[in-house]
Amino acid sequence: MAIEKGDIIKVSYTGKFGGDQIFDTTDEELAKTNEIYNPRGMYGGDVVIVGAGHTIAGLDEDFAGKEVGYSGTVIVTPEKGFGDHDPKLVENISLTKFKDHKAYPGMNVELDNKRGTVVKVIGRRVRVDFNHPLAGKDINYEYSIDEKIEEPIEKVKGLLALYTGVPDLEVAIEDNKVSIDVPAMLSFNQRWLMAKGRVASELIEHLGLEKVSYVESYPVQMPEPVVETATEEEVTESEE
Repeated sequence: MAIEKGDIIKVSYTGKFGGDQIFDTTDEELAKTNEIYNPRGMYGGDVVIVGAGHTIAGLDEDFAGKEVGYSGTVIVTPEKGFGDHDPKLVENISLTKFKDHKAYPGMNVELDNKRGTVVKVIGRRVRVDFNHPLAGKDINYEYSIDEKIEEPIEKVKGLLALYTGVPDLEVAIEDNKVSIDVPAMLSFNQRWLMAKGRVASELIEHLGLEKVSYVESYPVQMPEPVVETATEEEVTESEE
């Protein structure tokens, strides 16, 4: 059957620009070969909800109408990818705002909560482009639809993995309510803290669940209580 909006599928993909320049892939070996490997990333395919914006729009829209096992290519234009390049997002900034007063072309920076790339350094002025690095570029995605997820627990685990990078969190579903065991390490993960509300909303909307509960566990071993024994002097004093 054809894939429809709202279906939960597992996809493998590789994104390229400028011909053969790879910027994103679910293939671990390909990521290492092209020096874009993220040790905290998860490889082997992503589980996504079709139409939910888990990938860029041009790729997301291309899933609908395909079938499991499909393999092909889609060219994504800027309006369905990372947007057009906006000249207003290119700024000249004083070198004094940079760490150690150093900057060089190609340097990735974060200033005033904005991420950008140094384009040029002219004396004490630095030109920084705060557009997405792929803004204004056509992108080529090669992808395959590996599986349509049917089991509710596998759907939950797949979406959690997409947001957390943890492949197999403990999940239980009973009476149309899901309980998710959240390990302590995720309590300090900023990405997860910002995303867990959205995850819960998506699970309720797309899986028809009534309630999502997160159970945070902190396996801290408490010290054994110390039992103090009175000395002979203390016993004698108390008797007096």
